[in-house]
Amino acid sequence: MTRKTPHPDSKSRRDLLKLGLASAVAGPALGLIPDALAQQTNAHIVISGAGAGGIAMANRFTRSLPGARITIIDSREDHHYQPGWTLVASAVWNKKKTLSKTAEWLPPSVNWVRGMVTEYDPDNNQVTLSNGETLKYDYLIVACGLQLRYERIEGIDTRLIGQGKGIGSVYAGINEAEATSVEIDRWIASGRGTGLFNLPPTALKCAGAPLKMTFTTLSRLENSGKRDQFNVEFMTPSGGLFGVPFYNDFVKQRFTEQGVIRNDFWTLTGIDADAKKATYKVKGERTGTATSGHYTVGSEQQDTWEETRDYDFIHVVPPMTAPESILNSPLRFSEGPFVDWMEVDRETLQNPNYPNVWGIGDVMGMPSNKTAASVKMQANVLEQNFLAYLQDRPLPARHNGYTSCPLITSIGKAMLVEFGWDSKLLPSFSFIDPKEESWTVWVMKERMLRPAYYAMLEGKI
Repeated sequence: MTRKTPHPDSKSRRDLLKLGLASAVAGPALGLIPDALAQQTNAHIVISGAGAGGIAMANRFTRSLPGARITIIDSREDHHYQPGWTLVASAVWNKKKTLSKTAEWLPPSVNWVRGMVTEYDPDNNQVTLSNGETLKYDYLIVACGLQLRYERIEGIDTRLIGQGKGIGSVYAGINEAEATSVEIDRWIASGRGTGLFNLPPTALKCAGAPLKMTFTTLSRLENSGKRDQFNVEFMTPSGGLFGVPFYNDFVKQRFTEQGVIRNDFWTLTGIDADAKKATYKVKGERTGTATSGHYTVGSEQQDTWEETRDYDFIHVVPPMTAPESILNSPLRFSEGPFVDWMEVDRETLQNPNYPNVWGIGDVMGMPSNKTAASVKMQANVLEQNFLAYLQDRPLPARHNGYTSCPLITSIGKAMLVEFGWDSKLLPSFSFIDPKEESWTVWVMKERMLRPAYYAMLEGKI
């Protein structure tokens, strides 16, 4: 059962050289707007959010829309490289590697308003800020990310993370990611016990992160030499582990090989931190002692009940939605599977009801696409379509749903998962088999993606 960190062979080293060359030409391959196609304008463009999508668009528009007045709204002074949080929580990185300053990435000509949008009023082309002021715009780019809904899990408080009560969560923030690693170390040092790993009942950013945390924790347990003393379980509200069938089957098989118990149709609803007990709503065939109940799905009535489980460590992944400011606005989906998210055309990224409003990043309602890799592709599509819209031309670019997840399968190995709409695989590198684990992809995740991310922020790829 024990797996050791792999050592690179000569082929892996050759592949890394190829990878470096491939990364060097990634910018032109994404179709950056040439300076000759820049559009002179005096329009006021407001960008809500200075995360990956907002900063990328501020830099792109500064180059491609000379004369435009660009305002970006965000209260965060620090910028976080969030793809690195799992590495911090897995004791691979120091948290300082994920931190920079928002001001470092913004062009001097961009007006940075330190605040947050609390109300969107697209009928009057204005937003209300957290200080009560209103701001008019000609065009609006919504890049405000999503909201972590920890409050939907009774008893959870992010201040409990890493405080000796067995609670971890990589999503809560960089300090909490670091504290999660400490809590995992504390659990391992105890020499035994049960760890519960969870998926939420909603869409989530970096959907592979809960799996990554499970696999890296398994590596740490195996390296302790006492793996057999630990019980590891994974809870899924839907019965699925990953949206792409091949990887869903792969993870199921790997969990079986590594002795992970999978509990399908279990949704975390509460935690008693002092007693180290987790409460779940379970749907399906009832086993053991439980409280019976009923849950209506459409016209069908299915058995559900509550189950309480003891844990020594639990990794909490909260439900997620668009921020309340979007949910209380005309910009949200009014119906359908994405009702908790901003409405956009999934290919053009334009709001169908307010054509001067566009979206990018986690806030949008669409299958998957809540990763930094998705933002990289979306930024190019949005820029092309926005310029065409200003010129009254048909929108030329289409988002193909591309998203990417370097799925860590152990500390030292990963798979490069790249796919688009309908789970179609969209591999970028001919020398990387998307269905195989490799040290090469691990190094790509651990050493190479951060520079590419920063180039994306600057609008260079």
